[in-house]
Amino acid sequence: MKKRIAFTLTVMLLLSVISVGAYAEESAPAQNTTLYGDADGDGTVSIIDATRIQRHLADFSPPVSEENMKAALVSGDKVLSVIDATLIQRLLAGIINVFPVEEQAQLPTEKEDTVMKMTINNTPVTVEWEDNEAVAALREAVKEKTVTINMSMYGGFEQVGSLGMSLPRNDVRITTSPGDIVLYSGDQMVVFYGSNSWAYTRLGHITDKTQAELTQLLSNGNVSITLTP
Repeated sequence: MKKRIAFTLTVMLLLSVISVGAYAEESAPAQNTTLYGDADGDGTVSIIDATRIQRHLADFSPPVSEENMKAALVSGDKVLSVIDATLIQRLLAGIINVFPVEEQAQLPTEKEDTVMKMTINNTPVTVEWEDNEAVAALREAVKEKTVTINMSMYGGFEQVGSLGMSLPRNDVRITTSPGDIVLYSGDQMVVFYGSNSWAYTRLGHITDKTQAELTQLLSNGNVSITLTP
């Protein structure tokens, strides 16, 4: 009986190795492609990878190295957790066929018809646009043609300029912060490098500039803003 049990366990282990090998081949079709689940960097996904993550979380050696951390983050979160180890175990058991992080990578990050790019005096800035009627209308206008806004300094904390069109308004009294982009009076864009309290419709916020960088960009004279698809 003991021999039969040992033989059965050996067969199951071999089948697991074959399955994992096939998964590794399917998941790494090209060089320099991340093999998700390979937390120890040996080129395969096995129960050892789940154990490596568990040891890392328990502060036992060896930990997951920095170069293998991306492969270990199979849940799609930015912080390693026991969920990542559990997902590897679930994949090895055949409960799942792909990791959540791989499913996320297959989703479109942003549809082309929703993109709107902004430059200030030819300096590109990254903007997190609001999801409202004003931004939707502005985006539609930008799809038709490039929108250029000649801005003027005002009050020592903002640049303001006419959009050349009226947008839907949903004004509320807010206190702005550096990087905020708002609609004023329905037809003017305001970009802040300081702060002000007034009734505006929010349009977006510049996310890739510090306050010092915004001040340098916006406080040295009038600027030109360009919006493109």
